[in-house]
Amino acid sequence: MQKDFDVVVVGELNADLILRGNVTPEFGQVEKLIDDATLTLGSSAAIFACGAARLGLKVAFTGKVGNDEFGNFVVKELSKRGVDTAGVVVDAAIKTGLSVILSQGDDRGILTYPGSISALRYAEIDPALLGRGRHLHLASYFLLDGLRADIPALFKAARQNGASISLDTNYDPTGVWDGGLRETLGLVDIFLPNLTELMAIAGVSDSREAGDILAKQVPILALKLGPEGALARQGNTLVRAAVPGVKVVDTTGAGDSFDAGFIYGYLNDWNLERTLKLACACGSLSTRGPGGTATQPTLSEALALV
Repeated sequence: MQKDFDVVVVGELNADLILRGNVTPEFGQVEKLIDDATLTLGSSAAIFACGAARLGLKVAFTGKVGNDEFGNFVVKELSKRGVDTAGVVVDAAIKTGLSVILSQGDDRGILTYPGSISALRYAEIDPALLGRGRHLHLASYFLLDGLRADIPALFKAARQNGASISLDTNYDPTGVWDGGLRETLGLVDIFLPNLTELMAIAGVSDSREAGDILAKQVPILALKLGPEGALARQGNTLVRAAVPGVKVVDTTGAGDSFDAGFIYGYLNDWNLERTLKLACACGSLSTRGPGGTATQPTLSEALALV
Protein backbone atom coordinates (compact mmCIF):
# COMPACT_ATOMS: atom_id res chain seq x y z
CA MET A 1 0.00 0.00 0.00
CA GLN A 2 1.28 3.46 -0.91
CA LYS A 3 2.08 5.55 2.18
CA ASP A 4 2.43 9.32 2.56
CA PHE A 5 5.50 9.05 4.81
CA ASP A 6 8.48 6.76 5.01
CA VAL A 7 8.79 7.33 8.75
CA VAL A 8 6.45 8.59 11.46
CA VAL A 9 8.47 9.67 14.51
CA VAL A 10 7.04 9.70 18.04
CA GLY A 11 9.00 11.25 20.86
CA GLU A 12 10.09 14.22 22.91
CA LEU A 13 10.62 17.79 21.73
CA ASN A 14 12.92 20.32 23.35
CA ALA A 15 15.50 22.97 22.62
CA ASP A 16 19.19 22.41 23.38
CA LEU A 17 21.47 25.10 24.77
CA ILE A 18 24.97 23.77 24.03
CA LEU A 19 27.88 25.26 25.95
CA ARG A 20 31.36 24.33 24.68
CA GLY A 21 34.52 24.62 26.74
CA ASN A 22 37.03 22.68 28.78
CA VAL A 23 35.55 23.67 32.14
CA THR A 24 33.72 22.02 35.02
CA PRO A 25 30.85 23.94 36.68
CA GLU A 26 31.43 24.79 40.33
CA PHE A 27 29.01 26.04 42.97
CA GLY A 28 29.81 28.81 45.42
CA GLN A 29 29.08 31.53 42.85
CA VAL A 30 32.19 30.59 40.87
CA GLU A 31 32.06 32.03 37.35
CA LYS A 32 33.92 30.31 34.53
CA LEU A 33 34.22 31.25 30.86
CA ILE A 34 33.34 28.94 27.98
CA ASP A 35 34.30 28.97 24.32
CA ASP A 36 30.92 28.97 22.60
CA ALA A 37 27.14 28.84 23.15
CA THR A 38 24.57 27.57 20.65
CA LEU A 39 20.76 27.36 20.87
CA THR A 40 19.64 24.53 18.62
CA LEU A 41 16.96 21.93 18.06
CA GLY A 42 17.27 19.20 20.67
CA SER A 43 15.67 15.86 21.54
CA SER A 44 16.70 12.47 20.29
CA ALA A 45 13.47 12.02 18.32
CA ALA A 46 13.74 15.39 16.57
CA ILE A 47 17.41 14.92 15.66
CA PHE A 48 16.55 11.51 14.22
CA ALA A 49 13.67 13.01 12.24
CA CYS A 50 15.88 15.72 10.76
CA GLY A 51 18.60 13.22 9.92
CA ALA A 52 16.15 10.93 8.14
CA ALA A 53 14.68 13.85 6.18
CA ARG A 54 18.20 15.02 5.25
CA LEU A 55 18.86 11.59 3.75
CA GLY A 56 15.74 11.94 1.59
CA LEU A 57 13.08 10.10 3.56
CA LYS A 58 9.59 11.58 3.95
CA VAL A 59 9.15 12.16 7.68
CA ALA A 60 6.26 13.17 9.96
CA PHE A 61 6.56 13.98 13.66
CA THR A 62 4.20 13.71 16.59
CA GLY A 63 5.18 15.17 19.96
CA LYS A 64 4.24 17.97 22.33
CA VAL A 65 5.41 21.52 23.02
CA GLY A 66 4.27 24.48 25.07
CA ASN A 67 2.89 27.67 23.57
CA ASP A 68 6.13 29.55 24.15
CA GLU A 69 9.31 30.71 22.41
CA PHE A 70 11.10 27.39 22.75
CA GLY A 71 8.05 25.55 21.40
CA ASN A 72 7.79 27.86 18.40
CA PHE A 73 11.51 27.47 17.83
CA VAL A 74 11.59 23.67 17.74
CA VAL A 75 8.53 23.37 15.47
CA LYS A 76 10.00 25.94 13.09
CA GLU A 77 13.34 24.10 13.03
CA LEU A 78 11.63 20.79 12.23
CA SER A 79 9.62 22.36 9.42
CA LYS A 80 12.70 24.08 8.02
CA ARG A 81 14.36 20.68 7.66
CA GLY A 82 11.45 19.17 5.76
CA VAL A 83 9.70 17.34 8.61
CA ASP A 84 5.88 17.40 8.63
CA THR A 85 4.77 18.87 11.99
CA ALA A 86 0.98 18.57 11.69
CA GLY A 87 1.05 15.92 14.43
CA VAL A 88 2.79 18.19 16.98
CA VAL A 89 0.49 19.10 19.90
CA VAL A 90 0.71 22.63 21.36
CA ASP A 91 -0.36 22.88 25.00
CA ALA A 92 -0.51 26.34 26.58
CA ALA A 93 -0.61 24.81 30.08
CA ILE A 94 2.97 23.54 29.99
CA LYS A 95 6.45 24.78 29.12
CA THR A 96 8.55 23.32 26.33
CA GLY A 97 11.41 21.14 27.55
CA LEU A 98 14.99 22.39 27.58
CA SER A 99 18.39 20.68 27.85
CA VAL A 100 21.56 22.53 28.82
CA ILE A 101 24.58 20.62 27.53
CA LEU A 102 28.20 21.18 28.50
CA SER A 103 30.15 19.70 25.58
CA GLN A 104 33.82 18.72 25.80
CA GLY A 105 34.97 17.05 22.59
CA ASP A 106 33.68 13.48 22.60
CA ASP A 107 31.93 13.74 25.97
CA ARG A 108 29.16 15.88 27.45
CA GLY A 109 27.12 16.54 30.59
CA ILE A 110 23.40 17.23 30.30
CA LEU A 111 20.83 18.98 32.52
CA THR A 112 17.24 18.62 31.30
CA TYR A 113 14.01 20.35 32.30
CA PRO A 114 11.32 17.82 31.21
CA GLY A 115 8.38 20.19 30.67
CA SER A 116 6.53 19.05 27.56
CA ILE A 117 8.91 16.11 27.07
CA SER A 118 7.02 13.92 29.52
CA ALA A 119 3.54 15.26 28.75
CA LEU A 120 2.61 13.57 25.45
CA ARG A 121 -0.25 11.08 25.82
CA TYR A 122 -1.53 8.30 23.59
CA ALA A 123 -4.93 9.98 23.14
CA GLU A 124 -3.14 12.99 21.60
CA ILE A 125 -1.58 10.94 18.80
CA ASP A 126 -3.65 11.01 15.61
CA PRO A 127 -4.39 7.37 14.69
CA ALA A 128 -4.74 8.39 11.05
CA LEU A 129 -1.10 9.53 11.09
CA LEU A 130 0.05 6.06 12.13
CA GLY A 131 -1.65 4.65 9.05
CA ARG A 132 0.23 7.01 6.74
CA GLY A 133 3.75 5.79 7.52
CA ARG A 134 5.78 2.79 6.34
CA HIS A 135 7.79 2.82 9.56
CA LEU A 136 7.38 4.06 13.14
CA HIS A 137 10.39 5.23 15.16
CA LEU A 138 10.17 6.03 18.87
CA ALA A 139 12.95 7.63 20.90
CA SER A 140 13.58 8.54 24.56
CA TYR A 141 11.36 5.80 25.94
CA PHE A 142 12.27 6.56 29.56
CA LEU A 143 11.41 10.26 29.28
CA LEU A 144 7.90 9.74 27.87
CA ASP A 145 6.14 9.43 31.23
CA GLY A 146 2.68 10.26 29.92
CA LEU A 147 2.94 7.84 26.99
CA ARG A 148 5.10 4.97 28.23
CA ALA A 149 2.33 2.71 29.57
CA ASP A 150 0.57 2.92 26.19
CA ILE A 151 3.61 2.40 23.96
CA PRO A 152 2.75 -1.30 23.41
CA ALA A 153 -0.72 -0.21 22.22
CA LEU A 154 0.91 2.41 19.98
CA PHE A 155 3.23 -0.18 18.43
CA LYS A 156 0.39 -2.65 17.91
CA ALA A 157 -1.67 0.03 16.15
CA ALA A 158 1.26 0.87 13.88
CA ARG A 159 1.85 -2.78 13.07
CA GLN A 160 -1.83 -3.28 12.22
CA ASN A 161 -1.33 -0.55 9.64
CA GLY A 162 1.59 -2.43 8.12
CA ALA A 163 4.42 -0.37 9.64
CA SER A 164 7.75 -1.72 10.84
CA ILE A 165 9.00 -0.36 14.19
CA SER A 166 12.31 0.84 15.63
CA LEU A 167 13.16 1.92 19.18
CA ASP A 168 15.99 3.90 20.73
CA THR A 169 15.31 4.04 24.46
CA ASN A 170 18.18 6.44 25.26
CA TYR A 171 19.34 6.77 28.88
CA ASP A 172 17.08 6.21 31.89
CA PRO A 173 17.66 9.11 34.35
CA THR A 174 15.90 7.15 37.13
CA GLY A 175 18.31 4.22 36.86
CA VAL A 176 15.43 1.72 36.93
CA TRP A 177 15.75 0.55 33.28
CA ASP A 178 12.41 -1.19 33.06
CA GLY A 179 9.01 0.52 32.93
CA GLY A 180 7.38 -2.26 30.90
CA LEU A 181 10.24 -2.45 28.42
CA ARG A 182 10.16 -6.23 28.08
CA GLU A 183 6.67 -6.20 26.55
CA THR A 184 7.61 -3.27 24.35
CA LEU A 185 10.74 -4.94 22.95
CA GLY A 186 8.63 -7.89 21.83
CA LEU A 187 6.90 -5.55 19.36
CA VAL A 188 10.07 -3.98 17.93
CA ASP A 189 11.78 -4.84 14.63
CA ILE A 190 14.96 -2.81 15.23
CA PHE A 191 16.49 -1.95 18.61
CA LEU A 192 19.18 0.77 18.62
CA PRO A 193 20.92 1.07 22.04
CA ASN A 194 24.41 2.16 22.97
CA LEU A 195 26.63 -0.08 25.10
CA THR A 196 25.62 1.45 28.45
CA GLU A 197 21.93 1.09 27.63
CA LEU A 198 22.40 -2.46 26.32
CA MET A 199 23.95 -3.76 29.54
CA ALA A 200 21.57 -1.87 31.82
CA ILE A 201 18.49 -3.14 30.00
CA ALA A 202 19.81 -6.71 29.84
CA GLY A 203 20.70 -6.50 33.55
CA VAL A 204 24.23 -7.91 33.13
CA SER A 205 27.70 -6.37 33.25
CA ASP A 206 29.19 -8.36 30.37
CA SER A 207 28.60 -6.74 26.97
CA ARG A 208 28.73 -10.01 25.02
CA GLU A 209 26.17 -11.64 27.31
CA ALA A 210 23.96 -8.54 27.14
CA GLY A 211 24.06 -8.67 23.35
CA ASP A 212 23.12 -12.36 23.38
CA ILE A 213 20.15 -11.68 25.66
CA LEU A 214 18.68 -8.81 23.68
CA ALA A 215 19.42 -10.27 20.24
CA LYS A 216 16.97 -13.05 21.16
CA GLN A 217 14.24 -10.49 21.86
CA VAL A 218 14.39 -8.39 18.68
CA PRO A 219 14.87 -9.31 15.00
CA ILE A 220 17.64 -6.71 14.50
CA LEU A 221 19.97 -5.33 17.17
CA ALA A 222 22.13 -2.35 16.13
CA LEU A 223 24.60 -1.50 18.88
CA LYS A 224 26.41 1.86 19.00
CA LEU A 225 29.93 1.65 20.43
CA GLY A 226 31.05 5.28 20.23
CA PRO A 227 34.62 5.64 18.92
CA GLU A 228 34.78 1.83 18.54
CA GLY A 229 32.16 1.92 15.77
CA ALA A 230 29.08 -0.28 15.84
CA LEU A 231 27.86 -3.82 15.38
CA ALA A 232 24.58 -5.29 14.18
CA ARG A 233 23.02 -8.70 14.71
CA GLN A 234 20.21 -10.27 12.71
CA GLY A 235 19.61 -13.91 13.45
CA ASN A 236 22.95 -15.68 13.00
CA THR A 237 24.45 -12.76 11.08
CA LEU A 238 26.86 -10.45 12.92
CA VAL A 239 28.56 -7.49 11.22
CA ARG A 240 30.81 -4.72 12.48
CA ALA A 241 31.67 -1.28 11.16
CA ALA A 242 34.36 1.22 12.14
CA VAL A 243 33.89 4.94 12.69
CA PRO A 244 35.11 6.91 9.65
CA GLY A 245 37.74 9.56 10.36
CA VAL A 246 36.07 12.92 11.05
CA LYS A 247 37.29 15.85 13.15
CA VAL A 248 34.91 15.87 16.10
CA VAL A 249 33.48 19.19 17.29
CA ASP A 250 30.41 18.02 19.24
CA THR A 251 28.96 14.53 19.68
CA THR A 252 25.43 15.74 20.57
CA GLY A 253 22.90 13.64 18.64
CA ALA A 254 25.46 11.44 16.87
CA GLY A 255 23.59 8.32 17.96
CA ASP A 256 20.34 9.70 16.58
CA SER A 257 21.97 10.44 13.21
CA PHE A 258 23.31 6.88 13.30
CA ASP A 259 19.72 5.69 13.80
CA ALA A 260 18.56 7.73 10.80
CA GLY A 261 21.18 6.14 8.57
CA PHE A 262 20.31 2.65 9.79
CA ILE A 263 16.59 3.12 9.16
CA TYR A 264 17.32 4.53 5.69
CA GLY A 265 19.22 1.37 4.76
CA TYR A 266 16.57 -0.86 6.31
CA LEU A 267 13.70 0.79 4.44
CA ASN A 268 15.62 0.54 1.18
CA ASP A 269 16.29 -3.19 1.64
CA TRP A 270 20.06 -2.84 1.93
CA ASN A 271 22.03 -5.72 3.42
CA LEU A 272 23.03 -5.48 7.06
CA GLU A 273 26.69 -4.60 6.45
CA ARG A 274 25.97 -1.72 4.06
CA THR A 275 23.22 -0.43 6.34
CA LEU A 276 25.55 -0.41 9.34
CA LYS A 277 28.31 1.38 7.41
CA LEU A 278 25.87 4.09 6.32
CA ALA A 279 24.70 4.50 9.92
CA CYS A 280 28.27 4.95 11.15
CA ALA A 281 28.97 7.50 8.42
CA CYS A 282 25.84 9.49 9.33
CA GLY A 283 26.71 9.47 13.02
CA SER A 284 30.31 10.53 12.38
CA LEU A 285 29.48 13.35 9.96
CA SER A 286 26.96 14.82 12.39
CA THR A 287 29.79 15.58 14.86
CA ARG A 288 31.47 18.16 12.57
CA GLY A 289 29.62 21.09 14.18
CA PRO A 290 27.75 22.04 17.36
CA GLY A 291 24.31 20.55 17.94
CA GLY A 292 22.71 17.47 16.50
CA THR A 293 21.37 18.76 13.20
CA ALA A 294 23.70 21.43 11.78
CA THR A 295 26.07 19.03 10.01
CA GLN A 296 23.88 15.99 9.36
CA PRO A 297 24.86 14.59 5.95
CA THR A 298 22.95 14.21 2.74
CA LEU A 299 22.85 10.70 1.32
CA SER A 300 25.58 11.52 -1.21
CA GLU A 301 27.86 12.92 1.54
CA ALA A 302 27.35 9.83 3.69
CA LEU A 303 27.93 7.44 0.80
CA ALA A 304 31.15 9.25 -0.09
CA LEU A 305 32.42 8.63 3.43
CA VAL A 306 31.27 4.99 3.34
